[in-house]
Amino acid sequence: MNSGLTPAAQVVLAIIPIVGIVFVGTLVFFALLWHHRENKLKILKNATEQKSFNFKAFSLLLGMILVAVGLVLTVMFLLLSGRSWALLGGLIPLAVGAALLLFYKVNPAYRHDNDKDNEA
Repeated sequence: MNSGLTPAAQVVLAIIPIVGIVFVGTLVFFALLWHHRENKLKILKNATEQKSFNFKAFSLLLGMILVAVGLVLTVMFLLLSGRSWALLGGLIPLAVGAALLLFYKVNPAYRHDNDKDNEA
């Protein structure tokens, strides 16, 4: 495996991914620590708020994105390599996106308790 690089260059090329992984890991650790301390202070000061998450809108957005990406990948893999195992790289996100769009269609609308009071 003599690639024509000097040993010093090979060491530098081997160290770059390690340093990147350590840097990102440290960044994620301190972000999680900061978020934990922020939540702890909110709990101590009784400043917590109830957050609601709209699963229906999330499934629509993610489904549309995955269908688009899966469709493009499927067409490209079909054109480049024909019918092969590489085609799964596009078919899998396409199928997951279609399943999320189906979930969006069959899932009943999410209603808050406040919405029921406003209608009456």
